[in-house]
Amino acid sequence: MQMSELFENGMSFDEFLKTEDDESYREKGLEILQSIDFDEEYIKEIESINEETNILIYGEIWCADCMINIPVAEKMGQYNKSIRVSIVNKERKIENNMKLEEHIRLPTFIVYDKDFNELGTFTEFPKKLKEIMESGNESNSLVNIRKYRKGEFTQETLKDILDIINRRI
Repeated sequence: MQMSELFENGMSFDEFLKTEDDESYREKGLEILQSIDFDEEYIKEIESINEETNILIYGEIWCADCMINIPVAEKMGQYNKSIRVSIVNKERKIENNMKLEEHIRLPTFIVYDKDFNELGTFTEFPKKLKEIMESGNESNSLVNIRKYRKGEFTQETLKDILDIINRRI
């Protein structure tokens, strides 16, 4: 199966939030989406993207990192309809006879242009948080992980995705 087919067979953000019967996942995802407040300069950058951009996301509803980062891509798509988002979970990959990658980190965003040429990937955490975690300062890492879990790094996720998209332009 081609990546474009997998993308087209993926789920929307709303469908993703309904993959579990537990309503708390849906509520948390919507809460994070509504709390995202990008700086104006980033909103303008999102709105200025004039080429179709496809973001294929491997994610699971139970994954805390997915619940923090996937709403960022959804919000980008709300600002600019040229940015399309599709989410694939393990069940969907099985339905589409995709080879399962046993150790894929969640979430993994693969950013494609309109022809499904890969532009780059975002995996698990924003770069800024990874740098903090790798710095060796355990207390600083713990503080920032707590901030991340509260959704305070969503703009860093946005920056990483925009960096991938802007390499194309």
